[in-house]
Amino acid sequence: MSTDETTAIAPENSPVRLEPSARDQAPQYVLPLVVRIERAAPPARTDALETAARAVLVLLDDERSAGEGEWARAVRDWQDARIRKVVRRARGAEWRRAEALDGVTVTGKGAEVRVFPPVPLDGWPKDLAKLQVSGTDLDDPEPPADPEPGVPVLWLNPGLEMSAGKAMAQAGHGAQLAWWELTGDQRAAWREAGLPLAVRTAAPGQWRDLVASGLPLVRDAGFTEIAPGSCTVVADHPALR
Repeated sequence: MSTDETTAIAPENSPVRLEPSARDQAPQYVLPLVVRIERAAPPARTDALETAARAVLVLLDDERSAGEGEWARAVRDWQDARIRKVVRRARGAEWRRAEALDGVTVTGKGAEVRVFPPVPLDGWPKDLAKLQVSGTDLDDPEPPADPEPGVPVLWLNPGLEMSAGKAMAQAGHGAQLAWWELTGDQRAAWREAGLPLAVRTAAPGQWRDLVASGLPLVRDAGFTEIAPGSCTVVADHPALR
């Protein structure tokens, strides 16, 4: 299993079912995310994490994901109790081939992430299936600044070490759980603001308070890198406080 593949366990108050159901017997879906990492100019880690989280929101908010849209059925099948995401990397011709596939490219300060509609776990398009999952270790050239006031923050667990790919998927989970918790008006306000968000690592004492706060909390299924049930991200959206 790829170190960049991750599955979240949905909280009790999410609109997905936690108890076993017929859907657990159906083919499982995964949300592919591809980050552009050129040798000469890799993105900063935090920028990549934030761009991946925003890419998940962009896909969820896309009209093709709703109602009778062309992605709607795949999105519905994917949004069960296991919200699986896989992050792969591409450069050069690989990136150009990925951009030619159905999806949306989201840009950050320097990062580029393309998100695609969910695909069956064993049914990846060949141009995505052959992309590498290793090599997504990224660094911040300098510590990220404090988040701007009022901006939703996805707080990472300071006690866990995760590759950039794993952390990108976890940030995407946190953004998705926050989106589920918001009302239609709150989503519209976030959309109109441009879906701003920040990803930061919490201080240890702050993390304990966040976990107990009742804000959306990602618990990883533990397929890769970290133990099952590990708390990885708290989604601190001002509208949810």
